[in-house]
Amino acid sequence: MIAGGDPDPVLGRYGFERHLSEQARAVLADMVAQARAHIAPVMNDAWERAVMPEEVWGTLVPLNLMEPAGVSAEEADSSMFAGFRSFHLARIDASVATMYNAQAGLFRAVVRHGSSPAQAAEWDPKVRRFEMTGVFALTEPEHGSDIAGGLATRARREGDEWVIDGAKRWIGGADAADVIAVFARDEADGQVKCFLVDRRADGVDIEIIRGKVSLRPMQNAHITLTGVRVPDAMRAHGVNSWRDVAALLRRMRSDVAWMAAGVAAGALDAALRYTRARAQFGRPIGSFQLVQEKLARMLGNAIASVSLTVALSAAQDAGVWSDENSALAKMVTAERARENAALAREVMGGNGILLENDAARFFADAEAVYSYEGTHEINALIVGRSLTGASAFV
Repeated sequence: MIAGGDPDPVLGRYGFERHLSEQARAVLADMVAQARAHIAPVMNDAWERAVMPEEVWGTLVPLNLMEPAGVSAEEADSSMFAGFRSFHLARIDASVATMYNAQAGLFRAVVRHGSSPAQAAEWDPKVRRFEMTGVFALTEPEHGSDIAGGLATRARREGDEWVIDGAKRWIGGADAADVIAVFARDEADGQVKCFLVDRRADGVDIEIIRGKVSLRPMQNAHITLTGVRVPDAMRAHGVNSWRDVAALLRRMRSDVAWMAAGVAAGALDAALRYTRARAQFGRPIGSFQLVQEKLARMLGNAIASVSLTVALSAAQDAGVWSDENSALAKMVTAERARENAALAREVMGGNGILLENDAARFFADAEAVYSYEGTHEINALIVGRSLTGASAFV
């Protein structure tokens, strides 16, 4: 509780959670309580050691957050509920939110929206229960922002099987997933298709990327695929062109925007804890004018970010899906998260670089959130194209 203020300075002032049912709010409140009790205490050590602690899945999987008890299926599958779920997890730790979203967001989007109705009916219940875990493998060693035209991984059909050759990079959670959703260009028609590749299949080599300074607990992988055979039954039959991939990405950018809003809020939380407790010149530094100005700016960034993501999810749940809306939300919220993380570190002075004060994690992790699922520049060009009618893409 802030003296004279709201219990939650970000969500409480404008009543953002009114967009959720009472049951959904209760589910998320329980998730936050469990995560704060069991996950938050281990994340600084996990960040320093670059490992994803067992407490993450051990805490979150039993909560059944993709089909929570008491919440309607419609609401559980809504952009709004998924968004608040991502927000709250990222507010605690960006790696935790990224890891959970790899299953519940990216991979599940392939299953729900990139597969045939029969495939979705078979696979989605398994995904929701974590009986089938997967990751999304689109980015390549030489192709990130230009992946639409530059996708180099190739697939050719041989009877009832496909043979895949290529490489993927920055694939989070690939080392532990059951299957990898690999996007490859069909040599026959030049179109992009998606294949659920068994992680243990012959020809799949997974190497963890070392030396990261951001999202350290999240295990990102470089994947090499050499003559990997996949039955056509494991091809996601709803992905048959880049247009289909773009439709999936449109959904994912909204998830990342929510996570960026969570990072902005988490950085503010860390700054508030520190500035209330830290004394200099005989009084708490939270009473200093320049510190309060920074805290107010951070609050504005966090609230503006949640306002934007709530509006985006409300539109999506009403059936309005727009590349430029998703791109704008991701661009703005990631930028605000980056600023909040820097300000949180700044108000702590030298102590801001210590993991024990939490700002250091948000400071480093905001850099990854700023870049993945569409860089600032790429998202800006998507928005710019909508404003001018002229594409700046080569």
